Amino acid sequence: MASVNKVILVGNCGRDPEIRYLPSGGAVANISIATTSRRKDRNSGEFIEETQWHRVTFFERLAEIVGEYVKKGTPVYVEGRLTYRKYTDKDGIEKSATDIIASEMQLLGSRQGMGGPSGDEAGGGGGGSYSRPAAAPRAAAPAAPRQAPAAASARQSSGFDDMDDDIPF
Repeated sequence: MASVNKVILVGNCGRDPEIRYLPSGGAVANISIATTSRRKDRNSGEFIEETQWHRVTFFERLAEIVGEYVKKGTPVYVEGRLTYRKYTDKDGIEKSATDIIASEMQLLGSRQGMGGPSGDEAGGGGGGSYSRPAAAPRAAAPAAPRQAPAAASARQSSGFDDMDDDIPF
């Protein structure tokens, strides 16, 4: 049976990337990504925000792109895989860590410095999608979303003639 180890994160970069180079010359970048979720407390009825921090590691060209475009506060989309490791700290205590090895990254938000309006003061560009060279290329998105507004307006003006009779209510 096949297995899957895949993580998808959409969050904000918590600090500027740390870039270093391996003896082979390959780049490595590390960032922390914050993801936030909201839930309602049963007792008080108030909404509680919970923030989780994720360590993400990028390699090779993807690491160089992260070092150039990602800054603290930049919203990013990251795909990768989980890795678990154990290490001994300087006091001799064994600890464990969970990291994400990124295979794809997409900058979210505005395109600063690209000639367009900028609403993101935290920095970082937007709209760029990057993946590791070893990843299989993805097919381009079909042009259907551009045609959707015209089709939606045609459906709105058609009345009840095109209603589906198979609806159970």
